Amino acid sequence: AEGQSIGNSLCEEDKLSYCLDMLKKAEEKGVKLLLPVDHVAAEKFAADAPHKVVDEIPEGYMGLDIGPKSIARFTEALQGAKTVVWNGPMGVFEFEAFAAGTLAICKAVAELKDATTVVGGGDSVNAVKRLGFADRMTHISTGGGASLEFLEGKELPGVAAADNKD
Repeated sequence: AEGQSIGNSLCEEDKLSYCLDMLKKAEEKGVKLLLPVDHVAAEKFAADAPHKVVDEIPEGYMGLDIGPKSIARFTEALQGAKTVVWNGPMGVFEFEAFAAGTLAICKAVAELKDATTVVGGGDSVNAVKRLGFADRMTHISTGGGASLEFLEGKELPGVAAADNKD
């Protein structure tokens, strides 16, 4: 959306204007919106794919994890947080070569003192379980999209039906 090269990474073209709108809204409201500044990129989606750290993803490559500068940036931003809602892993954590970002964020969230930590979404829950941090989170839920909608204040059909006493 900001015009940087993403190589062969997946991109939802129909969401680009939405992304720009969110960046603008965040700026207008003085909300810090952190995006990755570097990436671990490879030419193919495979556990053994040769990879490199790049600021912009070159043609023929795809982003498979956040890079070390992004890890530092995100873990620093988490320091002192009292509430964390996490939806989505940082990379392809199922492949060891591309798990460093997700592992670092798992550790940072797990080490927060006196914080409420909510992990939502099947991939995120799988990551915290696989990496051994599930027991250090306040709550985990496979309903990632539903969790976000609930926090947004939307009525969820299942909750509405449960509340209906008729």
